[in-house]
Amino acid sequence: MEKTVEVLKSATVRFAGDSGDGMQIVGSRFTETSAFFGNDLSTFPDYPAEIRAPAGTLFGVSGFQIQFSSQDVYSPGDEPDVLVAMNPAALKVNLKDLKQHGTIIANEDAFIEKNLNLAGYKTNPLEDGSLAGYKLIKVPVTRATNNAVKDLGLTAKDANRCKNFYALGITYWLYDRPLDITMHWLESKFSKNPVIAEANIKALKAGYYFGETAEIFTTRYKVAPAKLPKGIYRNITGNHAAALGILAASLKSGLPLFLGSYPITPASDILHDLSSFKNFGVKTFQAEDEIAAVCAAIGAAFGGSLAFTSTSGPGMALKQEAIGLAVMVELPLVIANIQRGGPSTGLPTKTEQADLFQAILGRNGECPLPVVAASSPADCFMMMFEAARIACKFMTPVIFLSDGYLANGAEPWRIPHETELPVIEGDFRTEKEGYFPYMRDEFLARPWVKPGTPGMEHRIGGLEKQHITGNVSYDTANHEFMVKLRAEKVKNIENYIPLAEIDGDPEGELLIIGWGSTYGSITSARERLLAKGYKVSRVHLKYLNPMPKNLGDILKRFKKVLVPELNLGQLSMLLRANYLKDVIGFNKVQGLPFKASEIEKKVIELLTEK
Repeated sequence: MEKTVEVLKSATVRFAGDSGDGMQIVGSRFTETSAFFGNDLSTFPDYPAEIRAPAGTLFGVSGFQIQFSSQDVYSPGDEPDVLVAMNPAALKVNLKDLKQHGTIIANEDAFIEKNLNLAGYKTNPLEDGSLAGYKLIKVPVTRATNNAVKDLGLTAKDANRCKNFYALGITYWLYDRPLDITMHWLESKFSKNPVIAEANIKALKAGYYFGETAEIFTTRYKVAPAKLPKGIYRNITGNHAAALGILAASLKSGLPLFLGSYPITPASDILHDLSSFKNFGVKTFQAEDEIAAVCAAIGAAFGGSLAFTSTSGPGMALKQEAIGLAVMVELPLVIANIQRGGPSTGLPTKTEQADLFQAILGRNGECPLPVVAASSPADCFMMMFEAARIACKFMTPVIFLSDGYLANGAEPWRIPHETELPVIEGDFRTEKEGYFPYMRDEFLARPWVKPGTPGMEHRIGGLEKQHITGNVSYDTANHEFMVKLRAEKVKNIENYIPLAEIDGDPEGELLIIGWGSTYGSITSARERLLAKGYKVSRVHLKYLNPMPKNLGDILKRFKKVLVPELNLGQLSMLLRANYLKDVIGFNKVQGLPFKASEIEKKVIELLTEK
């Protein structure tokens, strides 16, 4: 039967199955292929906290969503056009998000009585008519996969593992994606086990040609490459971008890079990535705990390295006393907090923005430090680089905030040329004439001196320092002076960061202010609102302490200010406290990012209320 071809501007696909079904793998392969094809894209991996949750259960479902487009993409999409469901649990968990009249590609072989019971189905949804509002495509994925690889002599278990690539092959056919990129990846991935590589390639091709020959598919879709600014691009996740950002800062400054870290979801990939750059002189230290990790990094900073420690919220809680030490001794240190759902262990594999108070206010005593936040996976590179620049220029620890959504999400990244990166000042004082450990330059930064420099011996530690000399001081007036001086140094950074930029009219009825990973959802929502004739302006903050010095003036020019956050209103409270503006919080703490439609609906509600 002849297939019709429909050209789309964008499409959203979600792969869903058991945590052992390889949904993250096929989602990543679809992403990589679409990036090579030239689409702009954004992804959202979503997986359970259990390493191997019980098969067939609702809490064991793993999903991967991607929006790819011939135009600019800011989010992974609200509602999938296509849901690939590998079992009943995957269908039940994800059906609520599927677009009305969307397509379901279901592995009918998995819809057996046992799996239906585990998912809480009393009848088979593929047969009982409950999916009549969708385009249902039933595919015998398991049987077809086993048939495709039967000549290779695999065990039943190994043969069954290939079914994710059969499903991927169907989606490649459906959206006219090439196979060769994934085939090369499989050959490289399983170079030491070519039979497994061949089996997955056979499954991939079988799924692709099933789409070509099966009469149940009447339409396939084309999404043209996007017109992106000229440059060299690569697909990148937020964690990998962060690792490259701190590495670039090391090379640009000429300072050796040291990472002291303890593995924790979702930050561990940064440690893994940086450990592979030994050829650039990177030293990675996997410590026995979070406290040892940050203390080792402080020692590296004292020794003259660009020091870095990475963690998530629970690890930040353990590091706080040592971070206070870094503030007291005024050494450059970059601290990455890849936020996740909390408190305590919370939701390890879910996203949240609830560590803003912890970053700005989390230490004992008056202990301010700069805080920056990335807005997208690719932006993790630049904001990590910026954190290192501020740390070295002002001799202070700096907190970099990302979250699980950015860390695991991916998008195309235009690789900057080295000349596009700002200068990082990593100079050490060697002139002993007139030297004192806590003398100040025009930035209120104290000198950075390598230990062992002749005639420049000095004491560091957690006790209060005397102004200029750095001697231990219990003088109350000196303590107040030093507390205010350190606060002034951080506040002074506002003169060396960009002013806040307004997208849209400089004044009006409503302004949306966001920070961190809400950028994509807010941008998509604003585009929809503008298309409907609503006038909405936007500011997105990347510098959270200090904030841009023109922000207060911007807030005054709008009647209403909406602040969407994945917490209970932390930025809202800071804005109210600092600028006496009664902002409107829009909050979500479900471990999931905002949908653009949620923000769009809230804005319309505010603009139309009497």
